Amino acid sequence: MKILLLNPPFLKKFSRPQRSPAVTKSGTLYFPMWLAYAAGVLGENGYDVDLIDAPADGCSIDEIIGKTKKFQPSLIVLDTSTPSIYNDIAVAVRLKEICPSSFITLVGTHVSALPDETLNIDKKVDAVARYEYDYTLLDLAKTLNTQGNLRNVSGLCFREGNTIIHNPARSYIENLDELPFVSTVYKKFLKIENYFNPNALYPMVTITTSRGCPFPCTFCVYPQTLMGRGFRVRSVENVVAEMEYIRETFPQAKAIFFEDDTMTVNKNRCKELAELIIKKKLSISWTANARIGLDYETMRILKKAGCRSFCVGFESGSQKILDNMKKKAKLEEMESFMANARKAGILIHGCFMAGLPGETKETLQETLNLAKKLNPDTVQFYPVMVYPGTEAYAWYKERNLISTSDYKQWITPEGLHNTVISTDTLSSEELVRFCDHARREFYLRPSYILHKAIQMVISPREIRRTFKSARTFFKYLIRGSDLPEKV
Repeated sequence: MKILLLNPPFLKKFSRPQRSPAVTKSGTLYFPMWLAYAAGVLGENGYDVDLIDAPADGCSIDEIIGKTKKFQPSLIVLDTSTPSIYNDIAVAVRLKEICPSSFITLVGTHVSALPDETLNIDKKVDAVARYEYDYTLLDLAKTLNTQGNLRNVSGLCFREGNTIIHNPARSYIENLDELPFVSTVYKKFLKIENYFNPNALYPMVTITTSRGCPFPCTFCVYPQTLMGRGFRVRSVENVVAEMEYIRETFPQAKAIFFEDDTMTVNKNRCKELAELIIKKKLSISWTANARIGLDYETMRILKKAGCRSFCVGFESGSQKILDNMKKKAKLEEMESFMANARKAGILIHGCFMAGLPGETKETLQETLNLAKKLNPDTVQFYPVMVYPGTEAYAWYKERNLISTSDYKQWITPEGLHNTVISTDTLSSEELVRFCDHARREFYLRPSYILHKAIQMVISPREIRRTFKSARTFFKYLIRGSDLPEKV
């Protein structure tokens, strides 16, 4: 049985697999990691699999049609996102027309949150696999292959005549070590040079050491629509074995990016991972998503084990705002965290959001003040992006603070993030202007420019990453926003 897993064509360099899908100002492009994991599971079970990442490879719809005609898959799985959902379904329809006997299944955060709405857009789409879908797709393939009953496939929503059937949810995978290394799938199907994250040395390979996040933040889309609130981990031995595989198989890779929701939930596990990396004498730079709260001793050993940087969601300079979004973080902890990171020599990319519940002009200024005070290596300021299936989306929708129900409007015509929310006191235009202002205030400080120049002199390996991201980012920084005046 042949199975095609497709990250569909859309806009050039559209980063569909990231938490806020868009064409990014920094040129970021995420690996199709969850799709690749599923491809690995299917391939390991004997299915003839092809994985195509159209945005990364620059494939047009005509090229995808040509590849699909030649491959003739019985099952076609398409990744989706909120801003591209209409495009993604249109691609699915085109593929159904050329392979009418194929079974079309959609995956991703958007369809997981809205299976009925999705399946009602076009009847040529056969099913949606909700939440964590590795084994849902495997069971679906087995069922289709044996002409079994689709009602027995946990996690599947499918069309049966004019009725949409919702099968029971599938339990989350507890033993993540049983999954194949996602990097083996990259090796077979992808070119790592196509992918870029400005927070890691280039080129890099993205993997994960865990799934799910135990924290209750209202806006974060993966825990609420894909991987769940439970924190499930791979053994440190399994993680390090994959790091060794990457080191041997991708000699051009300068770094590994750990794309866990929050890798640093368990400090003891972090230390165990670091100790094993050191014991194995595994020399490669790595970056991870982290939360505040790490102590200096933990950071010190992580640095020794190759940790170069952390991506950290500080979000707001107002404690009230942090509490409203259920961040479970204190402002004073942020300052001690940054002090520990500097002492350990770990770079920090700080994430800040505008437009959270309770936001005012005063709290926005507090956020900018905090960013300057913390002074991380790099920052991002974005108006809140809300996605179906999250508490945040429900909160804004109930208060009529989302300006449109047209998902295409979640991005601009060029593919950049758009702002579809406002607050009780601030318009979407005011949120955008603040973010533009905050980026300029932070990055155009003479002290910051001097710091980056010195950093590249001291650490020449930073030059390629810095210039690759700056090439597009500073164009937007200097000219201001390219978002529309009216949303």
